[in-house]
Amino acid sequence: MANQAVTTGTKAPDLTLKDNHGRTVSLRDFRGEKNVVLLFYPFAFTGVCTGELCALRDELPRFVNDDTQLLAVSTDSIHTLRVFAEQERLEYPLLSDFWPHGEASRAYGVFDEEKGCAVRGTFIIDKEGVVRWTVVNDLPDARDLDEYVRALDALRTA
Repeated sequence: MANQAVTTGTKAPDLTLKDNHGRTVSLRDFRGEKNVVLLFYPFAFTGVCTGELCALRDELPRFVNDDTQLLAVSTDSIHTLRVFAEQERLEYPLLSDFWPHGEASRAYGVFDEEKGCAVRGTFIIDKEGVVRWTVVNDLPDARDLDEYVRALDALRTA
């Protein structure tokens, strides 16, 4: 099972991963610019994950705009993520935590050692790099997007 997840009020661990197009994306790239919704999910092409990521796609202006950037992370390879993004028309970065396997997921305390993948962890990180909201669900349990929206709205009005 996963270790203790990063908690609210703490500095978000930086991460640098390749996206589904092979571009390098670092969390620090958004510091001072945008709030980040950092979403960890187990695997591309699985039912609950596909449903969650497509729901985000369908509400994308709420999660990718002048104030916010969505980053989705799994332990799949960039090649798998490229095909997944094309198939599902996902227009936001899918980051590969493939190698070293699960390093970013471990840094956030959401890596399941037994299954070799991330659990469903979401972290909303403010422009200063501080975790302001988090939820971690077990593998079979989908997350509630309305909770993300409320947390982001609270950041905007703070």
